[in-house]
Formats: sequence, structure tokens, C-alpha cells
Amino acid sequence: MSNTILLITNQLRRLLPALLLLCLLIPAQAQDLKKIDYKQISIDSLHRRALVQQHQNKGKEAFESLEHAAMASEKQEDLRELIDTYHLFARFHLENGDLDSADFYIQSARIRLGTQDYRYGSAYQAFLSARRSLYQKNYYQAAEFLEKVKGMSNERNLLNHITLANAEVLYHRMKYDEAETQLNALLINSDPIERTYLATKANLWLARLMVDKGKIPESIEAGQNALQIAKSKGYPMEEIQAYEILKNSYSLAGSYKSALSNSQALLDLTQSKENAEKEKQAAIKSAERITLQDQAKEMRFLEEENAKLNQSASRSEITAILTSAFLTIISLLAVSLYRNNQIKLKTNDLLHTKNKELETARDSAISAMKAKANFLSTVTHELRTPLYAVTGLTHLLLEENPSDHQKEHLKSLKFSGDYLLNFINDILQINKIDADKLEPLNIEFKLKKVLTDVIDSLQSSAKDTNTTVSLEYDPNIPLNLLGDPLKLSQIFMNLVGNALKFTRDGKVEVIAQLKKKGKEHVMLYFEVSDSGIGISEEQQQTIFESFEQGSVQINREYGGTGLGLTIVKSLLGLFGSRIELESELGVGSSFYFDLKVNCEENAITEEEASEQAEDEFDFTGLHVLIVEDNKINQVITKKMLTKKEMTCDIANNGNEAIDAAKSKHYDAILMDIHMPGISGDEATRQIRKFNTNVPIIALTAISMDDSVDAFYAAGCNAVVTKPFKPEVSTRKLGKMSSKRKHLKKR
Repeated sequence: MSNTILLITNQLRRLLPALLLLCLLIPAQAQDLKKIDYKQISIDSLHRRALVQQHQNKGKEAFESLEHAAMASEKQEDLRELIDTYHLFARFHLENGDLDSADFYIQSARIRLGTQDYRYGSAYQAFLSARRSLYQKNYYQAAEFLEKVKGMSNERNLLNHITLANAEVLYHRMKYDEAETQLNALLINSDPIERTYLATKANLWLARLMVDKGKIPESIEAGQNALQIAKSKGYPMEEIQAYEILKNSYSLAGSYKSALSNSQALLDLTQSKENAEKEKQAAIKSAERITLQDQAKEMRFLEEENAKLNQSASRSEITAILTSAFLTIISLLAVSLYRNNQIKLKTNDLLHTKNKELETARDSAISAMKAKANFLSTVTHELRTPLYAVTGLTHLLLEENPSDHQKEHLKSLKFSGDYLLNFINDILQINKIDADKLEPLNIEFKLKKVLTDVIDSLQSSAKDTNTTVSLEYDPNIPLNLLGDPLKLSQIFMNLVGNALKFTRDGKVEVIAQLKKKGKEHVMLYFEVSDSGIGISEEQQQTIFESFEQGSVQINREYGGTGLGLTIVKSLLGLFGSRIELESELGVGSSFYFDLKVNCEENAITEEEASEQAEDEFDFTGLHVLIVEDNKINQVITKKMLTKKEMTCDIANNGNEAIDAAKSKHYDAILMDIHMPGISGDEATRQIRKFNTNVPIIALTAISMDDSVDAFYAAGCNAVVTKPFKPEVSTRKLGKMSSKRKHLKKR
């Protein structure tokens, strides 16, 4: 390490005259930087801002944001943030084609990584090395670096960039099918930082790849997708690339009018190109200034390290003399210690044997836990299939105008089926949480609609207990938020359902309030209160534990699994939040929590915009393919759709589904995932190779090993879990098919 430090120090000394000149030229900039309180500034926000500025070709501003981030890291003495900042400097320099400056920042970060156990930083080093090799067209070397970085970090943004780099390597090595798989995964990425930028880059590479594969229509589609995102998000360089690709693709397709149109668009962007070049020159000047400043800092840092090494060397002689003296003393002590060690060895042998026994017992316990988890997963999955027949047939019978005494029995059967389904869902949810299988999503959603849907779905239960459910919603909450609406629905479904279960002739209130609003996130306060039976102080201590309902009497009177609040507590833990409780016997209970949710910087509120009215769907004439291996489920699903005046075809397995999709036009496909032979997700991937437009809805009794993200990655547009309520599946069908027709606004 000392040789490396001396080498870099000597190189930096040559730059000292330029550094002194720079300090004379930019005193104003230094004064501006002193005005900022770097101990309070958010380094992560500066990193995100720099990324947006870099994508929008505002290179000068991007480098200045990173300069602030570097100074804030030093003031806050956060070495890891400084390493991350240097890595972003290196990445931006690589994107601008400046290898020397990139190497400087990579080396500076590497020196500091030597004193840190920072896996993400080490992973980013390997990624930058791969990017550098890609720039130099050393594709096999880039592949080696990317292979090295696998498993070093699970940070989603870095993994997405690794996927993009890997796709580029595969493309240049003409492994087009593998590259296409990687790029398709990026099209639907849920990256928390660069989601749209990654999708734009993936579309651009897909467009190039499709040209090389001779699939010109697919190339045009990918190019149009890239152009649309680039224009809407303000990515000028990607917009120019998209026009170039579309011009060539339309020419190859013989659509010369469209090719001319895109050529004209490129000409119209001449001014934009000049502005982009000016931006680039400004960025280069800013980058040179910042790099020279950082090189001066690095020289001082390395000289200090070198001085420490020299001081250490001067002390080494004294250390050698003292060491000799100590060795003499230690030799005398060794004799006496030898006998003690013999006794310790015997004791260690005994401890080793006991440890082996404990390890065996631990492994047995882990195996038993895994066996239990797999057993519960298999049982719940197998129960869902026959339960679909029970709930589906009950629904159909209720719609066929049964007599009053039959209707009473059918409603009891429906209640029992719903109860059993909720019980299965609770067990499966707890099983997933115990197995650490849950990860929060980060997608756009409307909070008010999530809460309203939960309340509407539970109105029937409220009517049975003569209880009113109300929503108090703060209109200052942004209209569109980023998060996991599915898990949020599960939280409120359990809380509101629990409140209704223990309340008779009373009221349940759901409160959503805005506590604090930042540029990129909001802090929300939620509360679910009821006027029910209440919970004693003793019972409050264990109420959030699995299978706890306060007492055996409560379980017998009100029913339930005792898992609802456990699920709420675990799901909130995924978001870094905690459920709180206030309750009094005979008066009621209040469950409340704070939740930090991401949002767009300029998100509008309920007061600024009203939500669109829900859509009504006309299903008449829709032709649907049902892919299902269970005969009873085929009959039930077909009858449900026929009642909505749709026509259906049946495919018994994935291969039949592929053949049917090739030979006929369908408005939608209901795809069962778990089938013998070829699975539903594999069948979806095959269909997407020749048909990218038909809506495909996955039907699955989700198990421990299933991943909803995998279904979307395969090409599914939506996922419905079995057994499903008929209105759920038809609503999904309506939304998918209404993208082209059959949509009527209220």
C-alpha cells in the first residue's frame, strides 16, 4: 500500500501548479460552498439529484451536486458516503468518456475501502471495472468483473445496473436471446432511484438487438417506447438515439415516410444537439475544476498517510529491541503455560464434543422448521384448488335464483368458504413472514382508493353487526404515492376486519392524516378505532403474538385465527414502522401507526385534483382463453365468464395455450401458473415471443416459492390468487381489455 500511496502522491505533485492557478481563478465558488451547512444536508438526496441531472444532460450541475456531497461526507465524517460519492464521480466520468478522471476516483475510493468492511462499496468497484472494460470493448473482461460482483450486494439499483451491463456484454458477444431476457426484466423494473432511465436504456438496447435479429417491427416498437419515455422525462441524449434507431428501422421496414419523419425530427433537434454540446463542454470544465480540487485533497491525504508510514518505520528499530526483550520473557513464561495448556486441551475436547451435539440439535431444529414451512405451504396451496370449486359453485348457485330456504343454506356455505379462505390466507402469510419471503414493492398507487376499496369490501360484515364504517381522509395527502398498495391493503383489511368483528351496534373509524411532507416522501399518520369490547391491559401485552385472541371465551364467541394483528405487526416491520394500541374494556380500541411513504416531488393533492370515476366495463363479445388443467375449475370459470356474455376456449396445459394463442385472436388469456408439464409462466414467456399485446392474467394459488415479480417478469399483466371472487377477475379483465375497446365512462 505504501508504494501505491507514494506513486499517486508523485503524480499529484506534478499537478500542483495547475491546482494553485485553479485556486486563484475560482475564489467565489469556494465562498459559496462555505455558506452551506454540510452537517445538516442529506447526502443521499444530493446523490439522487446528481443522477437526475446527469440523465437530463445537465452535467455541470451533476458534478456540482457531487462536489457538495463530497464536502458533506467529509464534514459528517461519513467515509462510506464519501466512497459512494467517488464512485458516482467515476461513473459520470466513464459516461462522458474521461477514463483518466474515472480511474482517479476509482483508485481514491479503493484506498478508503481498504480500511472498511463495506460490501456494497466493493461490489460497486467491481461494477465500475466492468463498465470501464465495456467502454474499451473488452467484453470478456467485463463479463469476468460482472461474474465477480454477483452475490456481493443485494442493493436493487446496483443489481439493475449490473443487469443492464450484462445485457450489453451479451449483446456484443452476439448472445441475443440471453441479452433479450435481461433487457425484458429491466422494462418492468421497480428501481427506487432510476426506474424510468433504466427502462429507457433497456428499450434502446432492445431496439438495436431486434434489428440484428431481423425483427424490425419489434425494433420499431422498442424504439417508440424509448422515445416516449425520453421525451416525457427529459433525457435528450436518449431521445436523439431513439430517433436514430427509428430512422434506420423504418428504412429497413420500407416505411420511408416514417423514416423521413424521424430524420426530420433529428434535424429539428439540431439546436438541441448544439445545446447538448454546450452542456457537455460546461460539464467538462466543471468536472476538470472539481477533479483538480479533489486531486489536491487526495495529495494532502496521501502525504499524511505517507508521513504516518515513515513515522512508523522510525519506530521499528526501538520496537525490534523491545521485541527481543519480550521474547526472552515470553520464553520463560511458555514453560509454565505449557502445562496449563495441556489441561485446557482436555477441556476443549470436551467442549468440542458438546458443541457438535448442539450443532446437530440446531440443524435438526432448522430442518424441522423448514419441513413445517414447506408442509404448510403445500397444504395451503392444495386446499386452494378445491376451495375454488366450493366458492365458485356457491357463487353460481346464488345467481341462479334459488328458493329462500336454499338461499339461506348457500349463504351459510359461502360464509364457511370465505372463512376457510381467510384462515388459509392468514397461515400462508405468517408462513411467508417467518421464512423471510416478503419484500415491499415500490409502485405508484392512490392511497384514498386503497382505503376506500378495503372499507367497501367489508361493508357486508359491517351490515351484519349493525356497525358503521367511516373514513376521515386528509385532502392534503398527495394524490399519487409510491409504495406497496397490496401490503397496505392487507394491513387495513386486518385492522378494520378485526374492529368489525369485536363491535356490535357501534362505529369504526379509519383516519389518514398528513404529518409531514418532504421533497421525496411524506410522513402519514393512520388510525383505526372502534367502539367495541376493548382489550384489557394484561391482554394488550400479548395481543400481537400469533394465535392470541385475549382468551378462549373470545375465540369461541367471535371466531378467527388470532393471526391478523401478528400479520399487521410483521408487515409494518417491513416498512420500518410500528403498530401502537390504546384500549379500554367496554369502551373500544384504537390502533395507530406512522408510515413514511415515497412520493414524486411535485405530486398533486386531493384538493388539487379529483380522482377519476371508476370505469364500467362492457364484456359483451370478448373472447377469452382459459388455461387450466383442473376440469371442475374449467367449468366454473367458463360459466362465470359466460354470464358476462363472453365467449371462451379451454386449454388443458401450457402447450395447448401456446398453440391456441398462435392460431386465434383472444381479447385476454387467464393463465393458471401451476400445471403439469410446461408451467404457466413459461407458457407466458413463449406467447410473448410472438404476441406482446394480448392481456395475460396469472391465476395462482401462491405458495412459498412463488414470486409475483417473476410472473410480471414472464410477461403477465396482472395476478389474481385462487380461489378468487368473480368480481375480482372480471374487473381485471375489464381493465386489461379496456385499453383497446369496451370502455364506457360514467
